[in-house]
Amino acid sequence: MTPPRKRRRDGGQGAAVPAHNLPRRGAVRRAQAITTYGVGSLVAVDHESFVVSGLDEADRSWNSDESPRIYERRLARLLGVDYFRLPPASEDSSRDGLRVRRFPLMHSCPECAELQPHRLFNPPAGRSVCGTCEVDLVPSRFVVACEAGHLDEFPYWQWVHRSPDRGSTTAGHCGGSLRLRSSGRTSSLRSILVSCTCERAPEVSMEGSFRKSALKDLRLKCRGARPWLGTSAAPQECGLPLRTLQRGSSSVWQPVLKSALSIPPWSNGRGDPLAEHWDALRQFENREHVAIYLKGAFRGECPVALDEVMALLDAELEEDPGTDSAPTFDHRYRALRAKEYERLRSGNDESEHSREEQFVCETPLGDQGVLGPLGVTGPMLVKKLREVRALKAFTRLVDAESTTDTEEMPLSEGPLRWLPAMEVHGEGVFLRLDETRMGAWEKAPAVAARVERMRTAHQRLLEERADDPSRTVPSPATPRMVLLHTLAHVLINEWSLEAGYPSASLRERVYAADTMAGMLIYTATSDSAGSLGGLVAQGEPGSLDRTVRSALRRASWCSSDPLCMETDTSGVSGTNLAACHACVMLPETSCEHNNILLDRALLVGAPDDRSLGYFAPVLVE
Repeated sequence: MTPPRKRRRDGGQGAAVPAHNLPRRGAVRRAQAITTYGVGSLVAVDHESFVVSGLDEADRSWNSDESPRIYERRLARLLGVDYFRLPPASEDSSRDGLRVRRFPLMHSCPECAELQPHRLFNPPAGRSVCGTCEVDLVPSRFVVACEAGHLDEFPYWQWVHRSPDRGSTTAGHCGGSLRLRSSGRTSSLRSILVSCTCERAPEVSMEGSFRKSALKDLRLKCRGARPWLGTSAAPQECGLPLRTLQRGSSSVWQPVLKSALSIPPWSNGRGDPLAEHWDALRQFENREHVAIYLKGAFRGECPVALDEVMALLDAELEEDPGTDSAPTFDHRYRALRAKEYERLRSGNDESEHSREEQFVCETPLGDQGVLGPLGVTGPMLVKKLREVRALKAFTRLVDAESTTDTEEMPLSEGPLRWLPAMEVHGEGVFLRLDETRMGAWEKAPAVAARVERMRTAHQRLLEERADDPSRTVPSPATPRMVLLHTLAHVLINEWSLEAGYPSASLRERVYAADTMAGMLIYTATSDSAGSLGGLVAQGEPGSLDRTVRSALRRASWCSSDPLCMETDTSGVSGTNLAACHACVMLPETSCEHNNILLDRALLVGAPDDRSLGYFAPVLVE
């Protein structure tokens, strides 16, 4: 640990304006307030560390004047809110921005080696320096968290004063003070040394503090701390095991993001004047009662025509189950994706709608027959799309892509009628695989056995990460899903060369189910730069035929072969097979599934069995 450069105070006429007279600022992009530095996450500003505050009214984490409302009815209904808000802008025009709280509170001084809460250093107002040494304080590198989403300080007292049988003893009652120093011999935890001036306990290193049972051996359990909600948040009874984490680890905070495309009848480009009335409107069974309610609610003429209101209500009912049981979150999310798939298949011609329409999807003009030998069908040119990405909750220690509600930490202590979200605009290409050919391919015993290895490894990984394995969600791995997912990756790599977009700006949206076998590859940004037409042009049948063939030729060989193709396991805990960073893996911003469940062999076949590849006949031509 190299100590930071000293900062001495200047007592002369050149002294700077006291920091407490100025706002404390650190710049983050709007999108990062959803994906990287959302509520409950840790953010570093210069040499200091903070946790982003919650969204309760008392916290006022987001200034509503700087957080415009956005609407996406299907996603709002799924998440149980009325609308969404954009994060506050971080430009100079922003008066407030995001609110944060100092965390962790434990700091050390690199000069005097004191290790104690920040306030005990008596720093000048608005600064984070040791009141004695006048050098920058260093926030604790270590924090602890549990799988329920709670976050707390690392228990340095208990770690130093543990007894030989690993239990804690007189921690906090010895009358001494803690010291932290680095031996400088290595960069490992063994070189980080913590001691107490009481001399009842020997100096100990941080080695072993990351063991899964390290804090359990000290008889420590989670006490339900939620520092992002401040001191007003009542402690929660938790008792789950604690794990030690690096302050900057990705396991400290993972966002639970849900997204939806704006498709008819919710894509007309206007706000939702009925946002606060949908819950009431769904209670009425006939047109007359709806009309009476709207007349009373708006004290006159409703801004939305009655016929349109009824059409919107019918669209919502289509996403509910046909039984009397209440729709679950998973059912509604699957229904949401199924509706997107249907609309992408059927299209939405621009000439039939106003310029405000936010979803334009048209059939290409070229001859689609050239795609028949590839087993590709139904390409569509998505000339205009809008996607809303909302931050539903967050997790700690648990994979956010496969959580249950009990493992997700909400963004506020009380209920909210809105959630943070970003809206992005772009363009894309939608295509499907021939379902007859797909059905025959995925029933092959060799294909099913290969995917079963991946599914078993992924299911084992989910169970290992879950506090209660009985509540683990099933792995989505199927032959159809792995094939579509891998094909989307190789096409993104190919189109990043052909269309001029970097691969990090292209995204996939895979539709894989018993009745779905398609994918949408699109570019989406927060401004108009994602709608320049370069990607849409690649969806014409002639261009698409050349692109798919070129992508398959590239996928048939990897610079890491034969190791990449012939490996029995790859990726996290064996959740990939023939896939690595030299062939099909993508930047994290592009992949829906965190670069798992990928296998080139299902595209092009394996050296010892070409029949594994869906596109193997194409490569023989």
